[in-house]
Amino acid sequence: MMQPRMPALFLGHGSPMNVLQENRYTRAWRAAGETLPRPRAIIAVSAHWYTQGVAVTAMEDPRTIHDFGGFPQALFDTRYPAPGSPELAQQIADALAPVAVRFDHQWGFDHGSWGVLIKMYPDADIPVVQLSVDATQPPAWHFEQGRKLAALRDSGVMIVASGNVVHNLRKVSWDETSAAWPWALNFNQYVRENLAYQGEIATHPLVNFMQHPDAKLSNPTEEHFLPLLYVLGARQADEPVSVPIDGIEMGAISMLSVQVG
Repeated sequence: MMQPRMPALFLGHGSPMNVLQENRYTRAWRAAGETLPRPRAIIAVSAHWYTQGVAVTAMEDPRTIHDFGGFPQALFDTRYPAPGSPELAQQIADALAPVAVRFDHQWGFDHGSWGVLIKMYPDADIPVVQLSVDATQPPAWHFEQGRKLAALRDSGVMIVASGNVVHNLRKVSWDETSAAWPWALNFNQYVRENLAYQGEIATHPLVNFMQHPDAKLSNPTEEHFLPLLYVLGARQADEPVSVPIDGIEMGAISMLSVQVG
């Protein structure tokens, strides 16, 4: 029996507090885990593993990383004990060749990855390998890595990338009733309108996202946007692209999630 092609997901992860909370975003992540085909393994791409060069977690039992501060103790006490997969780490390295991939035995799962996976697959019983985001490379390169990983989707591997397409912590509002900044809404809408683009990489509006007039305010640094490009790059011709959930929180953080397939 042929294995169904696994979807590729980009999830706007927002605050680490989503781990402890139930809200419309976490319900959407949970629904994805309950309704999508079950993967044999997951490639996680998180904004929070931003490295010089490319690395993959290659250990059997990755640790849960609590890479944040000032949150309730319950968050620090939470673990996501999913197994690793040295076998998948090798498959990723083979797929990305000739890019040199470092096999990492120190990192584990940061909150960008486990914070969403703990809602999708709370039993933590699916092997996960985290792939780092190379800070030295331009956006088109990250899109191209997604293209290289696409074939793994046909062997039961789901790509789950996480970040936020609008992420400006200096502009957040702690007043929950405050409206989204106009520039945040504009840029978020621009992303939505261009998700299905299938022309050349060089002219892709989302590869060239920093050319948008509101991009610099929406993304003072690029690391929270780049994981989306892995998912868009992994899209096969004419595959559907959908938006399971969207919203701007705290005025300046987009919770947009994107599903390919």
